[in-house]
Amino acid sequence: MSQVKLAIVYYSTYGTNHQMAEIAAAAARAAGAEVRVLRVAETAPADVVAGQDAWAAQAEKSADIPVATPADMEWANAYLFSAPTRFGTVASQLRAFIDTLGGQWFSGALANKAVSAMTSAQNVHGGMETTLMGLYTTFMHWGAIIVAPGYTDPSIFAAGGNPYGTVAVAGKVTDETKAAIEHQAKRLVEVAAKLA
Repeated sequence: MSQVKLAIVYYSTYGTNHQMAEIAAAAARAAGAEVRVLRVAETAPADVVAGQDAWAAQAEKSADIPVATPADMEWANAYLFSAPTRFGTVASQLRAFIDTLGGQWFSGALANKAVSAMTSAQNVHGGMETTLMGLYTTFMHWGAIIVAPGYTDPSIFAAGGNPYGTVAVAGKVTDETKAAIEHQAKRLVEVAAKLA
């Protein structure tokens, strides 16, 4: 049984962050972690989702992936979040899930656990860094241990040089981005194992 129980919690409108989550899951499993890939619930009205072909296709593609719950957060001893940026902050669907975790925060169930984050945007620097920093502010409130990738591997530079977390332009998860995701997931598992 692995010491690291990693919850990869994501939201993905069109598929980029879902793809990033799956890449991270494979790398984390290869590093020895027990992994749950979990999507957050869609909060947009069903007719809005159905009205955009790409959004509806992603909703259908991920329908069998379990929806994240507070119990998943208690089960895990490490977290990796991935969601797109919306106007410089994280997508409201992920924020809505985080906002359900008051009881876990109050009881200390989120403290002292390793956490990292990834994001995407329509264009380079389209709010990516502020989205990650905003998530990290929340994780500091939890008392979680932030494990950013930093400049700890050449893949970080090759993927655009973001030390806060892997970022992707929507719909463009390149080989360089994939390598950075794999490094970030492996680093998170290694630190979580030390904490465990």
